[in-house]
Amino acid sequence: MTAVKLPMIAAFVAALLAGCTSVPPDTFEIASPTNVSVQSGSRAQLLIPEPTAIKTLDSEKIVVKTAPYAIEYLAQSQWSDRLPRMVQLRLLQAFENTGRIGAVGVPGQGLAIDYQLIMEIRRFEIETAGAATARIDISVKALNDRTGSVRQTKIFSAAAPVGGAGNSAYVAALNRAFDQISGEIVTWTLGLI
Repeated sequence: MTAVKLPMIAAFVAALLAGCTSVPPDTFEIASPTNVSVQSGSRAQLLIPEPTAIKTLDSEKIVVKTAPYAIEYLAQSQWSDRLPRMVQLRLLQAFENTGRIGAVGVPGQGLAIDYQLIMEIRRFEIETAGAATARIDISVKALNDRTGSVRQTKIFSAAAPVGGAGNSAYVAALNRAFDQISGEIVTWTLGLI
């Protein structure tokens, strides 16, 4: 009986040690743009609900598209939060950083809402077929919260080449593309409402 327990204990200890020596993934986040040049402002109060996304994007994993219908995740890397939540909060900060809006918030903050930005993240990935490029597509609807009607819908797209090698270079390209697309969303929205 002791001979049977010893190999089991040794295997258990080996598994524990293997778990202790694994390297945690690098954690990244995207930044909100600070220098969005807007021509107009609004006294409206804007709600930014969490964007919708398919399951491959609705996680902490960083998507790499290796072929038209094939995806992988960036090895040993993750976002600091679920991607839709991070996009929501960074866009909120982008609006606040302009100083050109009455108020902006997320659900539960008690604002008297005039408009909502209903968003769908359609693409937020590194495309590696050909030259590595960060690509982001976000569909945005400006919804008049008082009437329930959509004021306008627009699909925003941005791309940024990956400059360098390694996970940090991939994330830096995604950050540049997000900086562009979030600036365009803020400018479009403030011109609309």
